[in-house]
Amino acid sequence: MNTPKAPWLKYFGDMPAHLDYPTGSMYEAVKESAKTKKKMNSVAYEFQGKKTNYKQFFNKIETLGKAYKSIGINEGDMVTVCMPNTPQGVDTFYALNRIGAVPAMIHPLSAVGEIAFYINKTQSKAVLVLDLFYEKMLEALKQVNYPVKVVVAHIKDELPFPLNMLYPLTVKDKPAPLPKDNKDVIDWPDFISGGKKVTLTNELPKAEDTAVILFSGGTTGTSKGIQLTNMNMNALAAQVAANAGFTMEGLRMFSVMPLFHGFGLGVGIHTALMASGTCIIIPQFTIKTYARDVKKYKPNVIVGVPTLYEALLRSDGFNYDLSFLRGMFCGGDSLSVELKKKVDKFLKEHNATIQVREGYGTTECVTASCLTPYDMYREGSIGIPLSDTYYTIVNPNNDTEVPYGEEGEICICGPTVMKGYLNNAEETASTLRRHADGNLWLHTGDLGYMDEDGFVYYKQRIKRLIIVSGINVYPSQVENAIDAHPDVLLSCAVGIPDPYKMHVVKAFVVLRQGVEPSDKIKEEIIENCKKNVSRYGVPREIEFRTELPKTLVGKVAYRVLEEEEAAKYEEKKKAEAEENKQ
Repeated sequence: MNTPKAPWLKYFGDMPAHLDYPTGSMYEAVKESAKTKKKMNSVAYEFQGKKTNYKQFFNKIETLGKAYKSIGINEGDMVTVCMPNTPQGVDTFYALNRIGAVPAMIHPLSAVGEIAFYINKTQSKAVLVLDLFYEKMLEALKQVNYPVKVVVAHIKDELPFPLNMLYPLTVKDKPAPLPKDNKDVIDWPDFISGGKKVTLTNELPKAEDTAVILFSGGTTGTSKGIQLTNMNMNALAAQVAANAGFTMEGLRMFSVMPLFHGFGLGVGIHTALMASGTCIIIPQFTIKTYARDVKKYKPNVIVGVPTLYEALLRSDGFNYDLSFLRGMFCGGDSLSVELKKKVDKFLKEHNATIQVREGYGTTECVTASCLTPYDMYREGSIGIPLSDTYYTIVNPNNDTEVPYGEEGEICICGPTVMKGYLNNAEETASTLRRHADGNLWLHTGDLGYMDEDGFVYYKQRIKRLIIVSGINVYPSQVENAIDAHPDVLLSCAVGIPDPYKMHVVKAFVVLRQGVEPSDKIKEEIIENCKKNVSRYGVPREIEFRTELPKTLVGKVAYRVLEEEEAAKYEEKKKAEAEENKQ
């Protein structure tokens, strides 16, 4: 491979241009980082006050590896992990890597149809699911034509005393008892016991082997299984640690971003553990608990989407000292200049010596591949590429590089670029392309430009995509759910501005001739969306219209609708500002 041009290297300062990366598995990389006795006794993760040190963590990995082997999971097999942030989810992620199996991480709030799609796509032999969601999992498995083992975990099993006794009393929607007549449904304690007589070999996955499947959308809007290798994950962790601008070893990471998200898994978990740090595992994000948990756990590093930082600003009576913070990173969605200024002001007012730093990336390269340098912010820029990562901006029509300052498609080359899409050679070939320089480039589908110093500026997406609280929503999936209603002729889903979630989904619907709009139809549309798309994709608002704007070639002009809604939002903000002045 040729080495691409890298004009930004002079700006790295203490951030190395090139790194040495682990040559083995994720499991080995984490174990290597904690090999001393002192580190083995340090805390790997903390969950609701219960601490697990590295020695205990590796023992749990061995125990779980045996348990998964006992139910028939072997090298190369896939297991769907449908969990919020819990110890069982983290332990399983590394236990499957230990035995050479592959976890497919999915959102626990996925709709039944989505779960069935993920399991069929990966041909998973087993699933791990929290007891609160296992009934939905069984419903999804009715759409899978082969037997799947269902391992059911419980939050209470990982809580310290007396919380483990009190927790079941606090749950409003109690999980139903596990079926006694279904041998494929295995309760967590029985699952652990089943592996006691199993012996694990010392064979471990190689750097180039697939380590995890994460899901995203492609150019068609259909979910794609992204194959990320051990090298991809290990390189990302090494890059983040080296480019952080401070020593990450032994620091406390606020792991609130979800396990199924590249940012949450790659940075919030794997980067922290590879730096022999502590993951403060937060199972659920809410505005009320976020600020409280920051005060309670005093993390040194926070990673999140703009929504999380908006939540800090919304916290009533937040008068805590934040001098313990060493780094705060934002990704998953664009951080507006206005929000960054507000967050930076908030940090300064609370004695933090840092600023929030924006990153950019896609799940196809795990997560962040570009980061604002430490103390070197340029307004509107998403920073410069991480070590060993190269960017080029090309003309979307012919893949030729455009001059500095000119807008084009952002393309990425480096050690975190995915292996490819699972069982989808056509989409892989469309996204990973060999350029004239001989290098394989990841086409992001995003428009942006690069200045002469190598700072990158993101403008907008080429592909239709709505980001709600950092989660990708594909409009075509929402529209398919809406169009399934017998009275709907045509629909268009767009993202509209929201002061908290950055964007929410609004649907414009044209009904069939002779059908009058009604609340009943709205409710039916919403219910169908709840069954077929994630909760982030369920429209916040539905507007009935007699027709939708069209492009010259007859397609729905969704950008016109987006612009209309953006203008309405700006007018509303102006009106509120005027009202506040009075």
